[in-house]
Amino acid sequence: MTTSTSNNASMLFPNELRVELVEGALQIARIGLVPLTQGNLTLRDPKSGLIAVTPHDYSYEQMTPDDVVVVDLDGNVVEGWREPSAEVQVHLAVYERRPQVMGIVHAEPVYTNAFGVVNKPIAPVHVGMAIDVGGAVPVMPFESSGSRTFGYHMLDYMGDKNAVIWANHGMLAVGDTLKKAIHCTVMVEMTAKIYFLALQMGEPVSISEETLERLIG
Repeated sequence: MTTSTSNNASMLFPNELRVELVEGALQIARIGLVPLTQGNLTLRDPKSGLIAVTPHDYSYEQMTPDDVVVVDLDGNVVEGWREPSAEVQVHLAVYERRPQVMGIVHAEPVYTNAFGVVNKPIAPVHVGMAIDVGGAVPVMPFESSGSRTFGYHMLDYMGDKNAVIWANHGMLAVGDTLKKAIHCTVMVEMTAKIYFLALQMGEPVSISEETLERLIG
């Protein structure tokens, strides 16, 4: 990864999107989806194509728009003085392959992680899974993250869904806005809790494929 101090490039990224990224990071931190400094978020500017990244290993409570790092699709830093998230290349793989995606969240929800530990997909037992995810949340076998190759492998497991579980690690959710990626993350964890409780009570009934297709539209 190389660093550029080009003022022209940095001026292309709107400050309001930096603010949105920081506010989104603080939101998911406060509801317990990214403990301490874990996880990361990115947001793509649809006009310039540049991507705002939360900094590596930095407190969400202390984060300000000035701490946000801006990179291009190759991972070159075009603005920012902090180190971008160590998993920025995973996000960039998604932006490369799924041009409609404008926001990404990598989080560490407890119940979702539990399903990743036992390598069990989260079934579509709640209507929100159709609307936000597009069906069941698949599990990607454990693999060291941080590279674009990991991102490509992840996309193979993710398919056309908007979320995927990283076995023994966490989850990643995408959306055509950062707000939708956050909403998807929350919905996955909520459904994971519901599914976990239902499994203690009996055999959960998933939403049928026919109904899923209708809900997805």
